[in-house]
Amino acid sequence: MREFDYSKLTEKTWDSEVISYLSKIHEYKGKQELFLRQKPVELARLVEIAKVQSTEASNRIEGIVTTDARLKQLVNDKTTPRNRDEEEILGYRNVLNLIHEDYASIPVTPNYILQLHKYLLEYTDLSYGGRFKTTPNEIVMVTGTGERIVLFKPLQPYETPEAIQRICESLQRELDLGRVDELILICCFLVDFLSIHPFNDGNGRMSRLLTLLLMYRCGYQVGKYISIEKVIADTKESYYEALQKSDKHWHEGKNDPLPFIKYMLGVILKCYRDFERRMTIAEDSGAKSTSYDVVKLCVSEKIGKFSKQSVLASCPSLGSSSVESALKKLVDEGYIVRIGSGRATMYVRADACR
Repeated sequence: MREFDYSKLTEKTWDSEVISYLSKIHEYKGKQELFLRQKPVELARLVEIAKVQSTEASNRIEGIVTTDARLKQLVNDKTTPRNRDEEEILGYRNVLNLIHEDYASIPVTPNYILQLHKYLLEYTDLSYGGRFKTTPNEIVMVTGTGERIVLFKPLQPYETPEAIQRICESLQRELDLGRVDELILICCFLVDFLSIHPFNDGNGRMSRLLTLLLMYRCGYQVGKYISIEKVIADTKESYYEALQKSDKHWHEGKNDPLPFIKYMLGVILKCYRDFERRMTIAEDSGAKSTSYDVVKLCVSEKIGKFSKQSVLASCPSLGSSSVESALKKLVDEGYIVRIGSGRATMYVRADACR
């Protein structure tokens, strides 16, 4: 079995792109506490939006889907699952809630990882929830046409428990020593976790839940308010490409995690930028006289088609009826153009139609 020793990362020199990513993320992390104290109501709304988006996106990556209406009911505990997909969605929601509320009391150890996996699959009839894999598995990519492409063959089942034990111990040891940036450690841990692929099912979803858990425990709270899983789902091809490059020669211990590190740092930075933008809009709304002004400011930054829901997500200080009224007024004034009707309604800035 290959070795897992993250102390070797202290010997690496990171290029200017990685240093720039880390510097900007650290700067946003410094601003984070200020935002968290300023707008508690808006933050609570962002949390609820992010929970829905995270649950939908992380499951969508694996081809697990339901309707928007059913998804919101499941996330808000207003219904019970009707099929296998909804059972898995509900399990993800429960683990996500647990991490949001109790991350400080959930150490990243094999036993806790197994417990989280058990909760992930607790609504299904699958018997292997909370157990490491018992049969060999593969890392596959599902294309838009449904084609499954094998990207990597992970460790064998008999090697898995010890490998997970080693990466958890090495990660915690380096986090305690503080010699390597926490975000780089998290990214390298995720590459190893996904390369080990420790479960018969649920590896991708568990990796994204562990991403949030580790980030929260290290003080990076942005995933509570902006869905990291949605950004990953929206760039799924880049995610798989970065992972595929980073696990090349993994079995020999000669892989380079840099592509995945850069990809994940880019995702995290985008989330922090979105967080600041939404909180700035919320702050501006306190000084503006009407919700119309807030929505117009938000819409002025939109490129391409957008929905009422995306405006709601960007304007956490406003309610649904206020946003709807403002959008109608902007349509009447010719500032934006309505496309479609009913639930399929989209909008686009009028200056994009000239």
